[in-house]
Amino acid sequence: QVRLVESGGGLVQAGGSLRLSCAASGNTFSSYVMEWFRQAPGKEREFVLAISRSGGSSYYADSVKGRFTISRDNANNTVYLQMNSLKPEDTAVYYCAAAEEVRYFRDDIDYWGQGTQVTVSS
Repeated sequence: QVRLVESGGGLVQAGGSLRLSCAASGNTFSSYVMEWFRQAPGKEREFVLAISRSGGSSYYADSVKGRFTISRDNANNTVYLQMNSLKPEDTAVYYCAAAEEVRYFRDDIDYWGQGTQVTVSS
């Protein structure tokens, strides 16, 4: 069992930056691929980024390439999402997720956090 707790969401103006954190419980953090999804009002939950177990490989949705970065600290059981050049269309609840392999669809994810709201004003 893995418990995930996100933090760092909030309100930011377009063009600004935010950094989300996701703290994981347990001693199996490094055995999971860690991911971020987001869900905007009235829309499906969508894949944003993923990072391999070692942190050596990352996977990005086209919509965030060049603006968002994922990283992880296996010693402290934490994964980060650095969001730069934010746009109003990035407004959503952002969810941290853990999976045994890189997964792009919500039904394939093993563990979810509770989500954190990110709102980007124009």
